[in-house]
Amino acid sequence: MFDRLFIISLLAGMSLLSCRTAASEDSQGSVLVRKCTDFTVTGDGKSENWSSTNWIMLGRQDQGKVDYRTRAKVLYSETGIYFLFDCEDRKLTSTLKADNLDLYTEDVVEVFLWTGENFPVYFEYEISPLDFELPIIIPNNKGTFLGWLPWKYEGDRRVRHATSVKGGMKESGAAVKGWMAEFFIPYRLLTPLGNVPPVSGTKWRANMYRIDYDQGPTHFSWQKTSGSFHEYQKFGTFIFE
Repeated sequence: MFDRLFIISLLAGMSLLSCRTAASEDSQGSVLVRKCTDFTVTGDGKSENWSSTNWIMLGRQDQGKVDYRTRAKVLYSETGIYFLFDCEDRKLTSTLKADNLDLYTEDVVEVFLWTGENFPVYFEYEISPLDFELPIIIPNNKGTFLGWLPWKYEGDRRVRHATSVKGGMKESGAAVKGWMAEFFIPYRLLTPLGNVPPVSGTKWRANMYRIDYDQGPTHFSWQKTSGSFHEYQKFGTFIFE
């Protein structure tokens, strides 16, 4: 009898552990964002801090012709939130060579952060393989939206970002095996959005995307939307450790 109860208890504990592990990666549209100390963004994800969390897979959202592996990691600190994207690729479709352009018309990764659900305003960040960025705040009025660039975007309000390329040159049209993007979004840039900065237990709605143009546009997403990346009601949830 004792042995039977022990085995049942052990199996229950293993099941609970399995659930907790799955939840820390991606379960029911949520991910546990682990806390870290601040570190230097290098564009290649070599900081030891990244080993403390798991990859989150982005799936192909539409009927695009390529199905490249796309994955991301997320961490947060006392001062901001970190992202790392790893994108399999064959060719860099990236000709735009300035910030704040229509980066989504070429290869790009994107993050959307809807920090407070009581107000339909969220932060969007885009970065290209050539390391050009687009940071915008977006008020979304029942599907009508337009981005606004940050004012006084300098000092500790600036995003720290870098990219790297695998198997080729970091230049437009280059044949490659993949590329990575690493960036740090300071909480000061997100002012005055709600629930910023996050503390343990805080929940933000969020989504992560990629667009690749090797054979026409192919869209990848963490939480699938029906078309527009701006369907914030379909975002997943970041739960801060």
